Amino acid sequence: MSTPQHYVFVDRLRIALVSLVVVHHVGQAYGPTGGFWYFTSAERASIIGPLFAIDRSFFMSLFFMLSGYFLPGSFERNGARTFLRDRLVRFGIPLLAFLLLINSFQAFAYYLYFRPYPAVGFWDYWWHTYLGFGPKPADWSGPSWPERNFGHLWYVEHLLLFSIVYAAWRKLRPYRPAASDAGGQVPDTGQILAFALLLVLASAIVRIWYPIDRWVAFLGFIQVAFADVPRDLSFFLIGIAAYRNNWLFTFPREAGRRWLWVGIGLAVLYYALRLLGLFPFRVPLVYPVWETLLCLGMCIGLTATFRDLWAGPSHWAERLCSCTYGVYLFHVPIVVGLQFAFASVAVGPFAKFLIVSVLAIPLTFLLTDTLRRVPVMRRVL
Repeated sequence: MSTPQHYVFVDRLRIALVSLVVVHHVGQAYGPTGGFWYFTSAERASIIGPLFAIDRSFFMSLFFMLSGYFLPGSFERNGARTFLRDRLVRFGIPLLAFLLLINSFQAFAYYLYFRPYPAVGFWDYWWHTYLGFGPKPADWSGPSWPERNFGHLWYVEHLLLFSIVYAAWRKLRPYRPAASDAGGQVPDTGQILAFALLLVLASAIVRIWYPIDRWVAFLGFIQVAFADVPRDLSFFLIGIAAYRNNWLFTFPREAGRRWLWVGIGLAVLYYALRLLGLFPFRVPLVYPVWETLLCLGMCIGLTATFRDLWAGPSHWAERLCSCTYGVYLFHVPIVVGLQFAFASVAVGPFAKFLIVSVLAIPLTFLLTDTLRRVPVMRRVL
């Protein structure tokens, strides 16, 4: 299906975002992230460190916002039954495939390379500690989330759940046609800052019990980091509101530019303070204020800037955008494979970070484009 001409800028934005996701996961092996990854370099490049906090502060929220924006139209074009069936195919099949096959293969590579449990056979390791059908050893060094492990597909799992909840909510209210072309009042700076204040308070309160990067298996199978739920869920809802009020096309150009500079300025400030060792972000509320304003600045600013500067027709933008979902699905095994391949190359961690990033992005797009030519795969991807 071709992209409507007026949404071409969204194609370009998605391409940029998914490329940033790939770069983020490449950096997991070479920067001081502190979290689990399937391959870890003995040397770490400190210059990569601030990138993780900056990325995680906005890029998944922007993905959720764009997903929320296109949700109502999809529901209204297809009806509840077809909408849910398509979502179960598009989201449910990859979740099961990655849980049982691809993530397990990555666990096997991790097991062989690091041998975390020399006396434990791989099948016991996989069954009891990776799939969650048994207690983890006290010295567990694998993924930090418990029970069933969907890895980076937590985003896909959340989209499936949000879609089901949205469909149920729409069935409980009278049907009415979409009003996406009617337009609505664009939020002004005061309203945006009021929303920011509420989001700061909600994030700060949730993080009293669930710090950043603490993953839990809610209800035993929903992989979630509650610290990020207020931000990601609110931006998903903002996406739905933006569709109803046509905000993507009516948000003022100059206001969008100002918000972009806010996001860029806060990102540069964070990078400089981290590298200089001046880190005031542990003061209560300082970090959530910085994170929320950066997120708003980047989400509003990037969307408006791509709309204003990169909205012209492009066959390549449309073709690459058709691959972005597949790139999100498949980039981790490609990234991990390249990281293992370059393990013994005698260059520094930052050079490996650049090399693997440059290779992983086109390789994953090429793989997805090839898989989309297979009819049965095209329906999922």
